[in-house]
Amino acid sequence: MREMIKMVMVLTIITAVSGGVLSMLKTGTEDRIENQILKFQKAPALEAIFDTATNEPLKERFKIKVKINEKDEEITFFPALLGDGSRAVAFEAKGAGFGGDVGLMVGIDLKTDKIIKARVTTHSETPGVGSRAKDDVSFVSQFTGMAMDSNFKVKKDGGDIDAMSGATVTSKGVCLAASNLQKLYIKLKPQIINKMK
Repeated sequence: MREMIKMVMVLTIITAVSGGVLSMLKTGTEDRIENQILKFQKAPALEAIFDTATNEPLKERFKIKVKINEKDEEITFFPALLGDGSRAVAFEAKGAGFGGDVGLMVGIDLKTDKIIKARVTTHSETPGVGSRAKDDVSFVSQFTGMAMDSNFKVKKDGGDIDAMSGATVTSKGVCLAASNLQKLYIKLKPQIINKMK
């Protein structure tokens, strides 16, 4: 019986120490991971979307908490002052593609509620097929100029977007991400404008 108690105590101590070490590692690397994601995923998309920005959207980013699918999440927004004086914001949402989630970032003009440009930021799609959503900007260029009350579905499903040949599931995933962005924008626009003041 003593051996059993001793073994349970040793396992408890090992588990507690391991948990503490993992917690410290997570806390210690969170900022580095976020900086790498910003540098290699979000920054290239922002540069393409806001190519006439007179400010630095990446540095001026802010977060808003929102409930998504019963979970509290923080959405990062990137404000921009464009060369023509208009104000815009970019942010990202995800939609389920063929190989996993597809991240889509869009820039939206705050006065007209129209999409300035869109870019795929992340994906796990098949190289040469679904990966074209990120590599070939002609697909996501269809979102340019669309109002935030548009029907972000592929034409086969009654929407306004031409699906990529051979990559219908990926196309639907990008459209789902756009629909998710649309819902978030409509819900959070007053808070976005307030944060940008």
